[in-house]
Amino acid sequence: MYNISATMNGAQESTAVTTNGTGTVTGTYNKSTKTLSYNVTWTNLSGNATLAHFHGPAAPGTNANVVIPFTFTAGATSATGTTTLTEQQESDLLSGLWYANVHTQAHGSGEIRGQVTATLQ
Repeated sequence: MYNISATMNGAQESTAVTTNGTGTVTGTYNKSTKTLSYNVTWTNLSGNATLAHFHGPAAPGTNANVVIPFTFTAGATSATGTTTLTEQQESDLLSGLWYANVHTQAHGSGEIRGQVTATLQ
């Protein structure tokens, strides 16, 4: 079992964004069942979140495609989910090659971002 985490802010966007927005990612990854459970929260964005997801594979400061989109309602400040990963997704996650990104209307490419780390429990 692994704990996953990330701290999100505008400075981590591939083109840094000046924002008061911040966020966190917490969760677990069960290597036996390949089940990822996550909770993502954000606050102080320039407006409501329009999109949010995990991207990968990517090192800090580089961009990648969406791996897992987050489901949330308009005006929400969090997203929670559980999904089963493929072998490649598992490898990328455990190698630190995923990031979480939250988009707003003012920052369509992403307002806050954080590189996800996985630590063995």
